Amino acid sequence: DVQLQASGGGLAQVGGSLSLSCAASGLSFDDHAIGWFRQAPGKEREGVSCISSSDGSTYYADSVAGRFTISRDNAKNTMYLQMSSLTPEDTGVYYCASSRTYSGIISGSVQGAYNYWGQGTLVTVSS
Repeated sequence: DVQLQASGGGLAQVGGSLSLSCAASGLSFDDHAIGWFRQAPGKEREGVSCISSSDGSTYYADSVAGRFTISRDNAKNTMYLQMSSLTPEDTGVYYCASSRTYSGIISGSVQGAYNYWGQGTLVTVSS
């Protein structure tokens, strides 16, 4: 079975940092584009970032560009999202996702492009 296990969420102060991880199993991780989404209370799920499998190209939503960094370690079947300069608007449940359909960049909030999803990890940014 394919599993994506997200971890690393928690409480952060405004201006602080958090690092999320997502461990994958049961799939050809290095062939998949992978991404992070988030869902704030009362809002739709939005695409935050994506990294391709083919050349390591990355996509960031405008709201996080320059503050978040996505990365992957194919040897460990793990993806990461390093978040810094956090604001209350970054609060939400963060989901990792993997696409067996696409190996290149998936821009925007194209949830249908992803085949597998993690369970989500809660990030709360408090002032």
